[in-house]
Amino acid sequence: MSKVQQRFPAGPDVEVDTLVAELSGEPAGGRLKVGDERVVDFLVKFARKLLAPATARRYPELASLGFFLRRGEIAKALSTMETRGDALRFPRGLVFHVPPANVDTIFVYSWALSALAGNPNVVRISSRSAGAAETVIEALNEALADAHPIIAETQRMVTYGRDDAVTAALSAACELRVIWGGDRSVAELRKHPLAPNARDLTFPDRASFAAISVAGWQAATAEQRRDAVIGFYNDSYWFDQAACSSPRTLFWVGDDAAARLGREEFRGLLGEVVASKNFVVEPAMAVQKRVSAYGVAAQGHATEIRFDGNAVATLELADPSAVPREWLGVGTFPQAALTSLAEFAGIVQRKDQTLSTFGFSRDELVDFANTVAGRGIDRIVPFGSALSFAAVWDGYDLLSEFSRLTTVSV
Repeated sequence: MSKVQQRFPAGPDVEVDTLVAELSGEPAGGRLKVGDERVVDFLVKFARKLLAPATARRYPELASLGFFLRRGEIAKALSTMETRGDALRFPRGLVFHVPPANVDTIFVYSWALSALAGNPNVVRISSRSAGAAETVIEALNEALADAHPIIAETQRMVTYGRDDAVTAALSAACELRVIWGGDRSVAELRKHPLAPNARDLTFPDRASFAAISVAGWQAATAEQRRDAVIGFYNDSYWFDQAACSSPRTLFWVGDDAAARLGREEFRGLLGEVVASKNFVVEPAMAVQKRVSAYGVAAQGHATEIRFDGNAVATLELADPSAVPREWLGVGTFPQAALTSLAEFAGIVQRKDQTLSTFGFSRDELVDFANTVAGRGIDRIVPFGSALSFAAVWDGYDLLSEFSRLTTVSV
């Protein structure tokens, strides 16, 4: 039989059939409910550990996760699940999460929301995970010491190698399979059948962008401009620009001549911020960036390439509609000028996820969203918030996806 390594709760390796039986049985403390206080209390204690100064300094992305799991934020998320009329909301059932290896904290958001919806969960942690993911696992196990026993009974995080038997068993047992990763990962996992009543919730390859209003940039103070660049840095350099919501192309919207001046100032400020953060690009990454950038140029899509050391590379696109959607390496930014956001709406594809912005009014952004009308771009956020996870992600209301409704009519 196939075994898995139990990471949370920490324990000896266990047969997958035993794991499934434990998660499918009746917990000694009774089943969890939507918004169960025992889960809320555990997540709040866990969040406090992530917000500890030493942890937050070492892994800033964990501070964002800790903020997301504060009691007040959890209450706001749960308030969106209020039902009306004759509908009652219940947990969906066993949820199997398969997160990506390249963003090593995304699994916590997915799992936490599913647990808040009252589900038993099993999360596959990549054997390649390290750093922040290991710190998360340690904090979870530490928080478990003061938690209600039902948390350990209903929640599992495991690691196993390329074992199709394990994946097949967990897929067959779950009510919902959550797949984070590239298109290929989604296709591979879908080879393992689900029960007839179960379904997949998939998060495949996505592309994200940034846009600056030229008029908004001109109207901003020097301090506001620098703050915007710091936010852009956080959006881009965390996770090596490989997260689905990391901006990969920067558009300047407005007067072209003014946009050129703005690009020069922006690039200089970004170089200063990168230097102040002591960001180091490994030699292999530096080579990757050059290969990718010159590849875009060789295809005729870039008219100019500039490298400011190894940390910042910019490409002037020949045509905004030929925007590259693939990852080019951390700190690599194709740029283009647009006359309006409506022009960008014509470029948007269904796989496009996040547009992070600076200098636009809310009315401008709402008009843009209405123009796109759900054909792409599921999130529009200010600079600095591209990586901020929310209970609505990729157009899905996750708490609703993790629960089910029963109607009672008389």
